[in-house]
This record gives sequence, C-alpha cells and structure tokens, in this order.
Amino acid sequence: MSLQISAIPSSSPNEGTGPAVRRRSAGYHPSIWGDYFLKYASPSASLEFKFLGRVEERVEEPKGDVRKMLTNVADKPSQMLLLIDQIQRLGIEYHFKRDMDEQLEQIHKSYSQLDHADFRGDDLHMVALIFRLLRQQGYNISSDVFNKFKDSEGNFRESLIGDVGGLLSLYEACRLRCHGDSILEEALSFATTYLESINENKVSTSLAKQVSHALKQPLRKGLPRLEARHYIPLYQEDPSHDEVLLALAKLDFNFSQEQHRKELGKITRWWKAIDVSRNFPFARDRIVELFFWMSGVYFEPEFALAGDILIKVIALTSILDDIYDVYGMLEEFALITEAIRLGFGWDVDAMDGLPEYMRAYYKELLHLYEEIGNELAIEGRSYRLVYAKEAMKKQARAYYQEAKWFHTNYTPTLKEYMPLQLITCGYGLASTTSLVGMGDVVTKHTFEWASGDCKIVKAAETICRLMDDISSHHFEQKRGHLVSAVELLMKERSMSELEAEKEIRKGVVDAWKDTNEEFLHPTAVPAPVLTRVLNFSRAMDVMYTDEDHYTHSGTKLKGYVTLLFVSPLPM
Repeated sequence: MSLQISAIPSSSPNEGTGPAVRRRSAGYHPSIWGDYFLKYASPSASLEFKFLGRVEERVEEPKGDVRKMLTNVADKPSQMLLLIDQIQRLGIEYHFKRDMDEQLEQIHKSYSQLDHADFRGDDLHMVALIFRLLRQQGYNISSDVFNKFKDSEGNFRESLIGDVGGLLSLYEACRLRCHGDSILEEALSFATTYLESINENKVSTSLAKQVSHALKQPLRKGLPRLEARHYIPLYQEDPSHDEVLLALAKLDFNFSQEQHRKELGKITRWWKAIDVSRNFPFARDRIVELFFWMSGVYFEPEFALAGDILIKVIALTSILDDIYDVYGMLEEFALITEAIRLGFGWDVDAMDGLPEYMRAYYKELLHLYEEIGNELAIEGRSYRLVYAKEAMKKQARAYYQEAKWFHTNYTPTLKEYMPLQLITCGYGLASTTSLVGMGDVVTKHTFEWASGDCKIVKAAETICRLMDDISSHHFEQKRGHLVSAVELLMKERSMSELEAEKEIRKGVVDAWKDTNEEFLHPTAVPAPVLTRVLNFSRAMDVMYTDEDHYTHSGTKLKGYVTLLFVSPLPM
C-alpha cells in the first residue's frame, strides 16, 4: 500500500492559531468487525446455550468420566501418554492439569534411565510422543533416543518413510529442540521432506489433514485454542475416537466461546467509549484482532482479570505506536514522552500543552492505569502497578528514540537497531503487563525477573521483532518508516533480500531454542508464568507468518476470529 499524505487542521500545541500541517497516514483499513460483538456485552446475551440449562453442570459429568479414564490407565504408561496427548490437542488440558502433571512426573521417574520397552522399541510414534510430552513438561530427555532410528551410515532409515504417523510425531517432537540437539535438526529435515511428499491416497483423510496443517502450523508454535478448534473435527473423523473426549471437547469449546464473546463484547464497549474512529482516526482500529491475540496468551477462566488488563493496555499501546509511528510531529513526541513519565507520578498538569489528540489519549491512559491500581489495591497487590508503569514509560522512551531516528533521517547500524527494536516491538511491556492480574503464582521476584535480562522474554521479543520485519518491511518502506533488519542486513553485509530474510529466520529458530531451554527444570519462575511468554511467541508465529495479519486483518486473521468467536462447533 502506498504512502498517503493528507492535509488536516493543525493539532499542534497552538491549535487553531497556525496554518494546517501535513500529517502522514498509513492508510490502514477500517475495522472489519465494527460493532458486531457489542451485542454480547449484555449480561443476558447467551444465544447458543439457552437450550443447555446450566452448562457448567453439563461439563462436570464428562470431566468426571475423563478423570476415571486417567485413573484406569495409571499403570499403563503408553496408554496414559496417548490419552494425555489427546486431552491436550482437544483443548481440555486445563481441566486436568494437576492430574496430568502428576502422571507425567511418575512416567518421567520410570523412564529416567531410558530403559523402558517403549524407549527401547522401534515404534517411532511412541518414542517421539514420549520425548515431546516429557520435554514439553520441562524434563530434559536426551535427543539421543532417536539414534536407534538411524542406519549403519548414520542416516535415518528409509523404512521410516512409510510410517506417516510416526514421521508426524517426530516432526512435532523436533519443535522442542534446544541448542546442541543436532540429531533433531537432521530429524526435522528428514520428517519434513517426506511429509511434504506423502501420497494422500494411502493414508486416512484425517491423518492427511493433520499432516497438511502441521506443516503450516507446528503444534509447539500454535495457539492452544485455535489448534483445538482445528483438531476437534479431525478427531471426530477418526473411527477410533472416544465419544466422551469428543463430547467434552465440543461442549467445553462452545462454552468457552460464549464466555469469550461476552468478554469481547465488554472490550468492544470499552473501545467504543474511547471513540477511536473520531479521536484517533489515524490508528489501527483492531480491538477484535487484539482480543484474539491476547486471548491466545490467556484463555483459561482463572485468568479473566489478567486478560482484561492485558488487552486494554496493549490496545492503548497500539494507538501510542501509531502516534509515534504515523501521525505525530517530532516536537510533539517530546511532550507525550515527558507527559507519560510525569503522569505516572500523577502529575495531571503534564496534560497541559499537549495537542488535543494527545490530550485525549493521555486521559485514557491515566484513567486505565488508575482503574488497574484500584483493582490491585482490592487484591492487596498494589506493588505490581509500579512495574506496569515503568514498563509503559520504557515503551514510550523507545518509541520516541525510534521516531527521532526516522524524522532526522538517521539510519542506525544493525548493532544500534536491534536493542531498541526489541523494546519497540512491545513484547517486554506485554510480558510484564501479563503478570499484573495473575494470582499468587506471581511475586515481586517474578516482576524483577520479567523486567530484567531473562532469556525467554528476550527470545519472545526477538521472534516478534524479526518476524514483524520479514512480513511487513515492504509495506512499511512504502508508507515511510525506519529501516528494518532486512534492509540493514542487505546494506551492511551486501546480502540480497532473500539472503537477508534467510539469515533473520535463523535468528527466529535460535530464539525458539532459547524458549524451549527456559522450560527445562529447574526453571527460574513457575511454568504458568513461562507459558504466558511462550504464548506471546506462538501468537506471533500465527499472526505474522507470511504477512502482517494484524495490520492487514481482512483475510487469514478474519478466519481465525470466526473460528474462535463466531462459529460454534456443531454438537
């Protein structure tokens, strides 16, 4: 999309006294959802479940049946692992997290010497499944278990090519690789090559669809609710599916969808009250897309407050990004940056002198953080607000520095570019903010960890920045934007665009290895905290592979929103 420049009345501090100024516009398309979800804001809005009565009670019976299933296979490790895998894929893991954690711990103890028949055996699917589930859980299972599938020349055996289910399981296991797992690098290349060339007529329709989906979206990098929505119909096609698991998965998905609709309705009402289209017409109107993004980080009911805080902060941050990135003037940026620094000390006088559009934004920002502070005070967790505010101040300072580079025509070196751009991508702010509304699992130590130089947050920032640069640099250069890592690599290392993008993708791969390593025991913070950061990286993979689907939200992302928040699963 080409850069659009329009002349509008001045929004300078001396508004109304000077001539019109020419401001940039990125030409973002308007919201494709409008007020669609506003109808769900009403407390009485429950359209899909009128005939179900008390849905919670309907869920309890199949949940009890699944717990019995877990108990019945407690002494059968292979069956237990297969059941756990199905529960996870169907999106109902959060109901049985404690039970499954205990079972996986017991399985790890019995497999710690790697001498169980399932590890010694030649079942590629089972060995890969054990490896993936235990690595996922943080147990540092050696990747050497896959050496048994190599021939005398050190290559993976050609006899494995016909085992499509085993290759798919191996492919997914490889996504848990860490630095030094060289055999998993070989295995991933091997599995990918043959999965891409399978004869779909020789495997079941369900398995062929699973392979096709996995090649586009590996399980490790997928958002749990979206992956469940894709998997449930495929599971139903499998003749060996369990009716209890299927019924619970459908009921739980539809009930969760109804709850998310209500949350989205309230968020839409909040967004509408801000009147973005009138007060900030230059900004991306993407509240539904942001809700999808942040619900990928939190979907469990226990984290409803944390999710509400996160979506609101990130929504206002998106407007702030567009103020610095698109609409504002250089002299105005100093004002808003200083106002945020002072305003979070509750110096409301900092509002004086701001242009009208910035004043409107600033009032919304202060009001939101005041509401968050009141909520935290009720919970006895007011200390968390300090960290939240500091993260926002840091974000504004980084936006300001980036804007100064652009408006003074300064081209940074890659060494200068990356540290700043890891901040401007917003994932540091998002990671800290994601902790604010969580329960007792979060402590002051957790906030110190998140705001420090922790590897998993830096990995999420790296994934975010590099994937954004790959997917959006053409659009951003056309509309007028700071150079990206792609352009800098091309310039500094005399690379072609394809070579630069290939080099950047290596950085993304390494960041995923860092992420996987952070889950290995002992962890720096509890797993639920690490999972939030992992989910940020997953969301980036879903939303920025091939294109910036947040900015250009009318195609693939529209389909995702429809799957999760519009279309219930047929019962």
